[in-house]
Parts: sequence; C-alpha cells; structure tokens
Amino acid sequence: MEILDIRTPRLLIRNLKLTDLSDFHMYRSNPEVTKYQGFDVMTIEQAKEFILGQLGKEFGNAGEWVQYGIENKDTGKIVGDCAIKLNQSDTRIAEIGITISHLEQQKGYAKEVLLGILFFLFDTKHIHRVVEIVDTENLVSIHLLKSLGFRQEGHFIENIFFKGKWGSEFQYAMLKKEWDKNKETLIKMAISKGGD
Repeated sequence: MEILDIRTPRLLIRNLKLTDLSDFHMYRSNPEVTKYQGFDVMTIEQAKEFILGQLGKEFGNAGEWVQYGIENKDTGKIVGDCAIKLNQSDTRIAEIGITISHLEQQKGYAKEVLLGILFFLFDTKHIHRVVEIVDTENLVSIHLLKSLGFRQEGHFIENIFFKGKWGSEFQYAMLKKEWDKNKETLIKMAISKGGD
C-alpha cells in the first residue's frame, strides 16, 4: 500500500487534504460540473465529510475507490480531483475517473492527469487493463478518451437511474500492450496540442 504522489509538468496528483475544502466544494457544488458524474452537487458539510473519509487512504486496496486532489504546482490549489479503483477480483485491472473544476477547463489538465495516471498504472504498477465508464452524452470526455487511444467496449442503454432520469453509459478501456505501443506518440501529441 502507498500514499499516491504523481507529478506531471504542471500538476501534482495527491491525497485530498482539509485545506482543499474551499476549492473542492466550489466546483463540486456546481451542477454543470456534476452533470455527467456519478455524484450530485455537494453542500460544504458533505464536501468536508467526503474529504475526511478520504484522508490517509492508500492506493492498492482491491475494490476501493480512492479520490485524489489535482494540485496546480504553481498555486498549490486543486483544479479538480480524480479517482482510481483496483478491481475487487483482480488488482491487475483498474478503473479511473476525473473531474476538473469549471474554472480550470480548456487548459489541458484532464489530458495531463489522464496521461499521468496511465504512466503510473501501466509503467510503475504494471496494471494489465484500465477502464473508464462515461455518460453517453459527455462528449468532451468521450473525445478525450478516444484521443488517447481508449477503445469503446460497451454501450449500456438506460442502465442507471440518476438525477431523475435513466442514463446510458459507454465503457472505454486500454490494455498495457496498447499503451506500450502508443505512449510515445500520445506524449508528443499531448505536448504539442494540449487542451481538454
């Protein structure tokens, strides 16, 4: 088990802290940010309770989501958060999710975070397979996943009732061998293009 510390050119992916509360709540209370997420808007009390529940959580417990802050290294403030869960039955399979603040979108942070997580999971932890589930209406996230070489594997039609309606989801995935084949190209592309 370990405390996570993933560094990218502009960002630090690390455990959430209580000092993140104000920035965390600011975007987690925005309906536009939570629109396609598996969580709803949070009150300041709910945000605090959530962070308290994440304090000191370690990477590597099968079946347990761990939420990490995405810190801007220049400002020390979080610009969003992300989560990683190792599969309950096989810890060589991981699922991930990313949320970027409405004030920090269109800056390439989501792509930078995703590449950082993929490097960590595939090259450091030798994970076999990474999965992400995305709402079929979340076109920005779908574009990001496709741009980094994720394959659409599943289409679940009205499989989740959330926020007053039935929603549909896509499942995207990438294997380590696919990452190994394409990572140099992906890194060059990310550096040259940026963008979420």
